[in-house]
Amino acid sequence: MAKPITRRTVLRGAGVALSLPWLESLAAGAPVDSSQRLTEPPVRLACLFVPNGVRPEQWVPAGDAEDYELTPHLEPLKSLKSEFLVLENLWNANTVGRNGHWPKVPAWLSGGFVDRTTGGDLDSGGTSVDQFLAQRVGDGRPLPSLELGIDAPRTGIDTAGGGFPRALGSFLSWADPNTPIPKEIVPQLAFDRLFRNRRTPVVSSVNPQDPSLLTSLQRDETSLLDVVLEQAKDLRRKGSGADQARLDEYYESVRAVERRLEASLKPQKRWINEGKFPLDRPAPGLPEEHSEHVRLMLDILLLAFWTDSTRVATFMFGDAQSAQTYEFLEGMPKDSFHGLSHHRDLPDRREQYGRIVTWHVEQLAYFLDKMRGLKEGESSLLDNSMVLYGGSLSDGNRHTEENLPLLLAGRGKGSIRPGRRLRAAEKTPMCNLHLALMERMGVNEKAFGDSTGGLQGLA
Repeated sequence: MAKPITRRTVLRGAGVALSLPWLESLAAGAPVDSSQRLTEPPVRLACLFVPNGVRPEQWVPAGDAEDYELTPHLEPLKSLKSEFLVLENLWNANTVGRNGHWPKVPAWLSGGFVDRTTGGDLDSGGTSVDQFLAQRVGDGRPLPSLELGIDAPRTGIDTAGGGFPRALGSFLSWADPNTPIPKEIVPQLAFDRLFRNRRTPVVSSVNPQDPSLLTSLQRDETSLLDVVLEQAKDLRRKGSGADQARLDEYYESVRAVERRLEASLKPQKRWINEGKFPLDRPAPGLPEEHSEHVRLMLDILLLAFWTDSTRVATFMFGDAQSAQTYEFLEGMPKDSFHGLSHHRDLPDRREQYGRIVTWHVEQLAYFLDKMRGLKEGESSLLDNSMVLYGGSLSDGNRHTEENLPLLLAGRGKGSIRPGRRLRAAEKTPMCNLHLALMERMGVNEKAFGDSTGGLQGLA
């Protein structure tokens, strides 16, 4: 009789599996000679998602092109007005007439029609644009993509909200319609994904280019991979049919890591910035203050781009119905962000909701200002990046889908002309924007999601 698979056995296997993301970081510390260095910076794409909409009357500006007026929500970006575009009239038609929150989140980067399921068979309706790019430009990078966030994933079905799984609103990145990409919410763990030596802060005296360090880690991590593969095969022989199917997926994911390991031994050319990035390894666990948590994750995203560890990243300020409170803002109640978004046009609650929306734009301003200050030769990190910021619904009180609140910052290495209000035709698919961003990342496709062509007017 076959020995049963115990919880302890599976947990022991999971413990090994949790080490796997380290393999993706192998090239981050590899010795880089002049032949492996890029002669100019690459283009990066960051997608920053904010839930629960905005107050449209405080978001949509007056004026046209370069001559537009900053609204209350956009006022924190005053010193950065020349660095971003206000995009208007984009939407995801497949989210109309459905739940106000959960299915809108995965559609934000895919445009897909999200199926209503029982939760065990998630279907987002498409691959998100960040993962589409990661699959095409991420090979050979220390991290094909980086997914960061604040909230832990939710479980269960929202029976009061149309019967959609809450998990749909917990993930922004999807490798395919059925496979969400988990986001890292612990700053230290996110930081560690970028560097192989966990005990070494960026500002330490240890030389990450040390060949002996690379050789040792290659040997240790390859041995670890062998252990994981053997354990997967052994568990498959003992498991049920359903277990075998799950383990087949697990085994394939391990093989994918193996392929990345092989690629990392022959890394593609990288852009090397000189100097040190002013960020030490964060403390363990989650920061007590929400504002500190957000800033740490944004700093780690900056570090990932600055070190060319990845060129594609996403960050979720919160999940679809963020329960975060903002009592750290003077005079704010204990009510959640989601709760205040349904202000019912009551003046006090509407003002409190608006303050939260504006606070998030302040964090964007912090992020963009730091990007602009990081020099890359004659340009800056912001000049060589594209930063998409916004959310999957417009009016948070009414769950409207049209004219999503969207900003696009950066110049994409000269392929984008910021500093303007850019109004597309009404009900233009947001996937038209994704198609245009893909082209600027060197990926040329005829269509993506429900696109009708690349968004015009960015340059």
